[in-house]
Amino acid sequence: MGDPAMPAAPSDTPQQLSTETKPHPHTLGNRAARIAWGLVQVTVFRFSPRPLYPWRAMLVRLFGADVPMSARIGPRATIWGPWNLTMGERATIADHVDCYCVARVIIGARTTISQYTYLCAATHDFEDPAFLLQPQPIAIGSDCWVAADVFVGPGVTIGDGAVVGARSSVFNDLPEWKVCAGSPAKPVRDRVLRGTQSAQNDAESAEKEHQTG
Repeated sequence: MGDPAMPAAPSDTPQQLSTETKPHPHTLGNRAARIAWGLVQVTVFRFSPRPLYPWRAMLVRLFGADVPMSARIGPRATIWGPWNLTMGERATIADHVDCYCVARVIIGARTTISQYTYLCAATHDFEDPAFLLQPQPIAIGSDCWVAADVFVGPGVTIGDGAVVGARSSVFNDLPEWKVCAGSPAKPVRDRVLRGTQSAQNDAESAEKEHQTG
């Protein structure tokens, strides 16, 4: 009798995906809505003058986005499905951002998502022979800055006030008011806004350390 702790012997059957039999991950209604939105996105959205942020906000709202008219979306941003997009007041999605919002993507007030960032709100079960799609939401807090060319993975939450350095990869949640960088992104220092009480407290603490040092 074999040792239960030992891994099972490999099967003689070669491994391969069976994606030809898997169900379509999206409903017919979803696919029809994406066709309609795609036509709008490559025409009146894409070729609208840059200053017409309210126009583009109105367009995504028509397709179900929870977006205020103060939101700023660049004309060359790509949004998979506006009905899964939520933005706070004066939040920004820059040109060439790819918002793959198969699941809900939330961007807090006054947060900026910079150019070429990829917000990826879905993954695949790579151990399933059918390679099924797994939507997972992304939540980015208020007052954040996600710098250029950052990858934000499915299921991630980024806390209020966080900064994510350029070309970082975010696979895990990030805390509030931290500057984070790397792949995977990790906190490297606090983010303290000049002129705030936190900045004053930090300055006083540094002065006390200097006097006692």
